[in-house]
Amino acid sequence: MNSGELLERSLAYALGSVAVVVPGSLGRATPCARWDLGELLGHLDDSVDALYEGVSEGRVGLCPSPRAADPVCAFRERACALLGAWAVVSGAVPSAEPSVRVGDRSLEVGPLAAVGAVEIAVHGWDVAQACGRSRPIPPALAGELLSVAGEFVADADRGVRFAEPVGALSSWSRPEDRLLAFLGRRPSPPRLLPGPGPVCLP
Repeated sequence: MNSGELLERSLAYALGSVAVVVPGSLGRATPCARWDLGELLGHLDDSVDALYEGVSEGRVGLCPSPRAADPVCAFRERACALLGAWAVVSGAVPSAEPSVRVGDRSLEVGPLAAVGAVEIAVHGWDVAQACGRSRPIPPALAGELLSVAGEFVADADRGVRFAEPVGALSSWSRPEDRLLAFLGRRPSPPRLLPGPGPVCLP
């Protein structure tokens, strides 16, 4: 698995989802019960900013950056900056893969990018759902991301970063549905729900 390619594909998918956000829609509900669309975009921006720090500086700060006035524009800019930083790192020929400090832990940059790709793609799906748009995660991408999620999403992440799985993975036929269900989302057609508050999933 090429972590950089996985990251690029996830960012491309998420950028397509963010492109459908329209003015005045930031209060819409999302599949993430704690966040409206504006808060979800802010979290997505924070995730990309943290990845950029890790790739470009070799560390991830634990304090998020101040929220941008225009979260859509901020996400686009950070996504471009992250891709540029990754190109620099991947173009170098180090004797070993660079490591990144995350708090008191150290993680190689490849796995960090792969885990980031999971979060970016799935939140890209959340954004499209909040906008009432059907944007399935491409099957090949979803299959690779599910492999990453299965390796790195631990029980301790449930209720914090991701909800509990929705049913047995074998009950979902498509790879994108298995990925979403594994990360606590119920694959379903988008339903446009204006206003704040959680999406009421069946």
